[in-house]
This record gives sequence, C-alpha cells and structure tokens, in this order.
Amino acid sequence: MASPLVRLLLLLLLVVAAASRGAASAAKAARVTAVIVFGDSTVDTGNNNQIGTPLRSDFPPYGRDMPGGARATGRFGNGRLAPDFMSESLGLPPLVPAYLDPAYGIADFARGVCFASAGTGLDNATAGVLSVIPLWKEVEYYREYQRRLRAHAGAAAARDVVRGALHVVSIGTNDFLENYYMLATGRFARYSVGEYEDYLVAAARAFLAAIHRLGARRVTFAGLSPMGCLPLERTAGALLGGGGGGCVEEYNRVAREYNGKVEAMVRSLRAELPRLKVAFIPKIPGSATDPRLENVEEGCCATGRFEMGFMCNDESPLTCDDASKYLFWDAFHPTEKVNRIMAQHTLDVCYQQGVL
Repeated sequence: MASPLVRLLLLLLLVVAAASRGAASAAKAARVTAVIVFGDSTVDTGNNNQIGTPLRSDFPPYGRDMPGGARATGRFGNGRLAPDFMSESLGLPPLVPAYLDPAYGIADFARGVCFASAGTGLDNATAGVLSVIPLWKEVEYYREYQRRLRAHAGAAAARDVVRGALHVVSIGTNDFLENYYMLATGRFARYSVGEYEDYLVAAARAFLAAIHRLGARRVTFAGLSPMGCLPLERTAGALLGGGGGGCVEEYNRVAREYNGKVEAMVRSLRAELPRLKVAFIPKIPGSATDPRLENVEEGCCATGRFEMGFMCNDESPLTCDDASKYLFWDAFHPTEKVNRIMAQHTLDVCYQQGVL
C-alpha cells in the first residue's frame, strides 16, 4: 500500500496535469483572434436592418430572450445565434456585431464581425429575390474591413487578426427554397436539380478560394439541414401536395446530395490549399429526435407553421411561452437553444479536424 507521502505526490501530479490540460485548452481558444461570419439568416446578426429589404426581424418578439432583456437586434431567432455562442466559447465577446450596424466601429470588429445577410445565397441571383446583400458584396465588405483594420491597428496586427480568426460560413438553403424551387429566377429552367447543386458547389469553392486569397486560414462551412422538414415547407407541402404535413422528402434528398458534394469539395480544397484549414460541418445527428426538445415540427412564434419575418410579430396570441422546448423559433429558423447546440457541435468538429 502506498505511503501517505506517495499518495500526496500522485494527487499533486493529477492536479498539475489537469491544470495543464485546462491551460492548453485556454491557450488554444486564445489563439482565435476574432469570429468573422458570412452567410444568410442563420448567421445574420443585423445587417438586413440597414438595407431596403422586406426580410427583417428587428421587431418583437424576435430577440425576446436576448441576454440583458428583450431586444430585437435583427437576428432571426428568440436570442443569440450560433456565431455568438462560438465567439463567447473562444473567449471573445458574447455577441458578434453586424458590419453595417452604426452602433459599432472598427475597434469592435477587430474581435468579431458579421457580413451575413438574411435571404442571400451562393447563387448571386438568390439575393435579388428579396433585395438583400449578395455573397460577392459580403466579400467586398470583407476587403473593406481589412483596409479599415490596417488603418486602425497597422498592417502586421491586421494580418494577424485575419489569419488568426475563425471564419464561419452558413449558406445555401435559400438557393433551393427561395430561388430554384420557387421558380423565381429561371434557374429551374436552365439546370436540373443535380446540375444546380454542382453550380452551387462551384460557387462555394470559388468563395472559399477568394477569402483564402484575402488571408482567411481557418474556416467552417455548414452543410444544409433537412430543409424539407422546416415547418414552412411542411405546411406548403400539405397545402400544395395534399400531404399530411410531413417532411418533403425531395428537399431532404437534395440536401443530402448537396452536402455530399460540398464535403468532397472541401476535402479537395484542403489538399490544394494546405494553408487553408476548412471544416465541413454536417448537420447534428438526431436533432429531430433530441429528447431535450418537445416540439420539432412547429415553430414557437404564432402558429409556428408558416410565420416568419413580419408575420412573426407580437400581435399573435399563439406564440409559445418557452422557446427552449422547440427546435424552431419561427417557421424557418432555430431557437436560441438549438443555436447553442449547433455552436458547440461546430467547435467540436473544428477541434477534431485541427481547424482550432
């Protein structure tokens, strides 16, 4: 049997080892200089508030569960979005500011900035459907941001911020649901759905290569969720297709096909650009059957079946009391609880794949 002194030394060694692991994790998180966001409404923290589009959420009950009290910031949800939680987990501010928000300046953006615009897509034509910011313009804002950052902090410090940042990309759903399947731009007549998937994957590759040329070194690229299970699509399927309100399997099949192509593209790009650490983020397995969620078919806001944007407002008496029981906040977007889960899932994949 070990002596008390030996047991004490072993205990001290365990404490030191645990402290070292904690310090290593903290150091790893500290190496992330900023969270920089591109994409659509899943990650738009308020840019659409500043442009002439009907696709907005800067009014209640959006933002009703924001930290510090109800505040409609333009986030499409009841509270924070996934990039906000990722930023906080990495030791950065708990909210990622929107680049067009006049309340913030370059000193704020040096630690996190969002260029995303609700309603946009990889296909620039998608942005025209609801007059939002196209992806090419998000990249132009990224260029402008870097010029401002160099003027603010100097060339070397600006370069360090960009190269040390985690770039978060979430985009693609609108290309299918707002553009291709809505027959809004003529893409449906020009491409088969498989060809359109290829078109979008090529656009995604070009985008990733472009931000890499501008200095991005660590990137997450989110795959599509089962978009046929969004409450809005369930409702539309029931009304137009005579179904019973179940998931639209064609849309889910397309999401799976597209995700497979994007994942292959990401692997290829990593081999081609060894300095680029990019992680494809698959959907969370089993999210639709998560026991932490009581309702995975309808949104919390209003009836939860078709309302989003201006139709999700504080006039509805049907909005739920506790959004944490729901997968969806409105008929299209997840709740804050699900955004928190998605953020942790993204960081876990980043650590597993060596992006962080």
